[in-house]
Amino acid sequence: MNRFNTLADWLIWQEGFHPHAIDLGLERVKRVFETLLPAQNTTPITITVAGTNGKGSTVAYLQEFYLAAGHKVGAYTSPHILCYNERIKINGKPVSDDIICDAFAQIDAARGDTSLSYFEFSTLAALLIFSQADVAVQILEVGLGGRLDAVNIVDADVAIVTSIAIDHVEWLGQTREEIGLEKAGIFRPNKPAIVSDLKPPASLLNHAYEQNTLLLRLGETFFYEKHGETWTWQGLAQTISDLPAPALKGAHQYRNAAAAIFATQCLASRLPVSESSLKMGLKNVRLAGRFQLIEGEIPILLDVGHNPQAVQTLVDYLNENFPNHRVHAIFSMMKDKDIVSVLELMKPVVSEWFFAPLPQNARAITESDMREIFEKSQISAVHFGYSGFVEAFAAAKNNARIGDLILVFGSFFLVSDCCVNLKIGEVKNGS
Repeated sequence: MNRFNTLADWLIWQEGFHPHAIDLGLERVKRVFETLLPAQNTTPITITVAGTNGKGSTVAYLQEFYLAAGHKVGAYTSPHILCYNERIKINGKPVSDDIICDAFAQIDAARGDTSLSYFEFSTLAALLIFSQADVAVQILEVGLGGRLDAVNIVDADVAIVTSIAIDHVEWLGQTREEIGLEKAGIFRPNKPAIVSDLKPPASLLNHAYEQNTLLLRLGETFFYEKHGETWTWQGLAQTISDLPAPALKGAHQYRNAAAAIFATQCLASRLPVSESSLKMGLKNVRLAGRFQLIEGEIPILLDVGHNPQAVQTLVDYLNENFPNHRVHAIFSMMKDKDIVSVLELMKPVVSEWFFAPLPQNARAITESDMREIFEKSQISAVHFGYSGFVEAFAAAKNNARIGDLILVFGSFFLVSDCCVNLKIGEVKNGS
């Protein structure tokens, strides 16, 4: 008999079931995984993606490349924007509530007295669903770090590490060297380890050598070059020319796309992907909350960037695409983030700030603490006193004029509130 009948009830129970929201370590989740799927030959070809920023985009490119090539593909990402089902997709479509509930019931039966976190339940559900659906390839996004993340119970056929920056210091370490070593934990001996960070920490490189991986670095083993509206990718023994610009906007997307292309080349003998499929995938790729532009007299730009590296990319994008625009920023962040550095980066491009509290999230910064940070940052054009996104958005819209830009950024949770309340479904990235 199933514990619950609805996905909502399962998720509410999972949120309070395990004593720690984040509990890094593989022993518990691996034990349950081996009970669920004892025959390892049921594991599809696996690409695992870790990194501070760029994971979701890289997964999105891989999904579209394999879809265009006609392969059955599973993609596991987190967190979600509109609904939980977005985390587990087959052929680009979120799986149904019933499929997820059935997976949860199987996990619940298999775990015995082993306690699992919310993220561990979702990871096991994705792996079980992909196995039962007999996908040709599963693309797994690491939730936090790499070495001790639940995703790492599966040996990756190809591992990708995107950018490495300071984030989640409570769990991963205070420096890029410490964080890089955690990310490198997804590497496997004699398997490709693709790194798209142009200046990776020595700790990551050393671990790759110690593990005897096939280390493939952007700028050393593979390259890209832009030529106006097109670009060229070059790998170990192949050059692909006349590629269309990625549909996801921002200069950093060429790095993410280049790494994803290399992953397909590494697996080409088992999962062939033609040049035409790569080109189609670059045109078709979509991803909510990454430079997502909502057209209108006063356009709205959504971005989930929540650390200095991601926010610098946002600043560059605004300077390139919205120069001389008055920017009204609806803003919120988690209290464990480097808020001071984010404000310093955004100060030159934001005209007015509207703080939108996230009262339902215990990790979110409070209004009183946010007031102090703004005062210390010497930012005066900031508005407080709103109950949440809806009131902050109304105020920002009231203050904005035609030709201005409303920017919603700083947290997945804030962008989610925006999408839910404004009923934003269809994704268009960039201008």
